Amino acid sequence: MSAMPETHGPRVYRGLNLKEGMGWIAGLTPVQAFLVIAVCAPSLIAMSRNQWSTALSWGVFAAITVVLIVVPVHGRPAFRWLADLIMFQTGVLMRWSPWQSRAAAGLAGDRSEPDLPGVLSRLEFPDGPEFHGSRICLIHDTDQGRWGATARLTHSGVGMLSDDECAELARRLGSMLVGLGHREVVDRISLLVRTVPDDGTEYAVWRERHQRADAPTLARQVTTEIDRDVASVSVRTELFVTVSGTEDALRRPAKAAGGGVAGRAYALYRVLEAVADGLRGLGVQSVTWLTSTGVAEAIKTGFNPATAASLQYQHLMRPDPDGSVGLPISQAGPALAPAPAARAYHHDGFSSVSYAVQPPESGTIFGSLGPLLAVRTAGERRTLQIHYEILSQAAAAREVRSQRFRNNVLVDAKAQRGFNTTAVDTRRQTGAREQEAAVAAGHALVRFTVASSLTVPAEWNLEDHAARLENDSSGRFRLLRLELAQDSAFVAAALPVGIGLPRLTRAFDS
Repeated sequence: MSAMPETHGPRVYRGLNLKEGMGWIAGLTPVQAFLVIAVCAPSLIAMSRNQWSTALSWGVFAAITVVLIVVPVHGRPAFRWLADLIMFQTGVLMRWSPWQSRAAAGLAGDRSEPDLPGVLSRLEFPDGPEFHGSRICLIHDTDQGRWGATARLTHSGVGMLSDDECAELARRLGSMLVGLGHREVVDRISLLVRTVPDDGTEYAVWRERHQRADAPTLARQVTTEIDRDVASVSVRTELFVTVSGTEDALRRPAKAAGGGVAGRAYALYRVLEAVADGLRGLGVQSVTWLTSTGVAEAIKTGFNPATAASLQYQHLMRPDPDGSVGLPISQAGPALAPAPAARAYHHDGFSSVSYAVQPPESGTIFGSLGPLLAVRTAGERRTLQIHYEILSQAAAAREVRSQRFRNNVLVDAKAQRGFNTTAVDTRRQTGAREQEAAVAAGHALVRFTVASSLTVPAEWNLEDHAARLENDSSGRFRLLRLELAQDSAFVAAALPVGIGLPRLTRAFDS
């Protein structure tokens, strides 16, 4: 991502946004091109044999199939939509989608065994050895072979910072990502910001402990009315970071540290200090790596924001400094989640809608994602999560060379055949050269994705609140509603477990 200095106003960041799997052949991937040729071949063969009726029949079939393969609809080809719809409806009809926890069903289970729905079922949460006085909960993604840890952060925000201070924070974030890439142990970092409706529990406990018995009656009455009015619209903000590395990257240092879960934990611990130092450079006041109870509470409040108040009250009345007593990981998930709808996800009396946030071609400024967290109605909850994956220097070099070669071939082919080169072609060609030069100079190539969600009580009109979220992004970012995958999208947008990026196919941003 390149930064373009502006003569007036904040700095605008523009980059070469490369979608994964961009096709070489007229915008088609090799698989798409092969399928198009395969479905068109019978019609062409029939025409060569003067079998016009057969050619017409095959031609109609080929035309329909080509449309399904080639035409994109909301980011996915029509054929992919059809396949996803069939799989979605099959899951609904076969009753694979509804979820009920073991506790809600009255079944006993191990307190340390997770009981989570959907894509979360592939996660394990073993406790690592002691680290700074507590046993950090490791997040093991058994499907992608990743090991990670989550921390709760305290930050004062960037709303009151100047443009120069914001630019400095952006530079420090880039430096932190480059540093992680050079270590080649942790290659993914996810930053989650989510709002929490504040019912005033913490303030009420403080008031109860500090209120004077001899205070005037009128002062008590006025203070109570003010507290009631303010509490109805109060919102707190939670901030989490999740870092993870692949099994391949951790295997050698883990073996040197003794192997097993403890060895992988020690390999991660050696990087967590560097991550914490980098975060403090971004203005973070405190970094608290979560134990299993902390991770369980973070997941639980993600599914059910109403539980945040009771959990906060328990922490205030019965402090647990080492995190050994609290919500077990077996109770982290929702009690009940019916079959997800095509455009929404329902869980524990709440409804959520999730989006992929797509950056504009014109560039963006630091803090431009802030309006997506601006709560419009007391009681709603908004979340925003940014997932970064830093490619190794070798992978980054291969990727930028491939992109530069591809763009040069397309531009040269158009010029030789007399076609005009579009502004998009020129921008991509120039951007690919600049990106290759940046990687050669030691900068990192980063995959990233941004996901946002909105959660409201189930009895509210979800579409009205979703429309307000879409209005808040209008003119800044494009929101792509992740239909037929709302349950997985909710995990990527609202839960600090590091799930959000698919396996690497092609890098698409730097």
